[in-house]
Amino acid sequence: MPVFWLPDDTMIFPDPALANSEGILAIGGDLSAERLLLAYRMGIFPWFNPEDPIVWWSPDPRFVLFPDDLKVSKSMRPYFNKEKFQLSFDTQFEEVMRNCQISKRSGQAGGTWITESMIAGYCELHELGYAHSVEVWQAGELVGGLYGIALGMCFFGESMFAKANNASKFGFISLVRRLKAKGYELIDCQQHTKHLASLGAIDIPRDHFLALLEKKIDAPTELGKWE
Repeated sequence: MPVFWLPDDTMIFPDPALANSEGILAIGGDLSAERLLLAYRMGIFPWFNPEDPIVWWSPDPRFVLFPDDLKVSKSMRPYFNKEKFQLSFDTQFEEVMRNCQISKRSGQAGGTWITESMIAGYCELHELGYAHSVEVWQAGELVGGLYGIALGMCFFGESMFAKANNASKFGFISLVRRLKAKGYELIDCQQHTKHLASLGAIDIPRDHFLALLEKKIDAPTELGKWE
């Protein structure tokens, strides 16, 4: 499959099913709120190195979590029962992104895929009420968190970080529980990780993901901060 080049002056993406075997669909465009929202509605997301042009992805298979399938291990239960962490939503969105930006990850040799233009684009989405953050606190210090996009009955997770053991798991489990209570039915985790697989995320074929997305994305989106 060819990789498509996006024109700067037109808000358009090719069919996400046309992505190549690596999952790359298109290159170029920008990270404006308008383009990002269009991408997520079509099941497409940006992921690229700072020195490269913007790369847009639609991988096959797609890694997702259905809220009803969340797995909480016995080892995590004391973190909730004994309130080892405190939780907030949408109070430190940019700070969460910047912590994700500098977080070291297995298999990632230096640098980060969260560029300044990406921070600007997602912060704009946050101000518009589409992007949300989860903050995990311990003794008044931000020790974990994650952020993503909410559209219809879908949540698109982007990145997480942890400075204390299990802080990101605590934040993710708390988020899934909140999303379930709000009626969300699909959480997009994008690409497979052992961390999220242990919490119940699974791989599904891209065509299945896109069919689910089409059914759930047009539900009314709850705009605004969650706290």
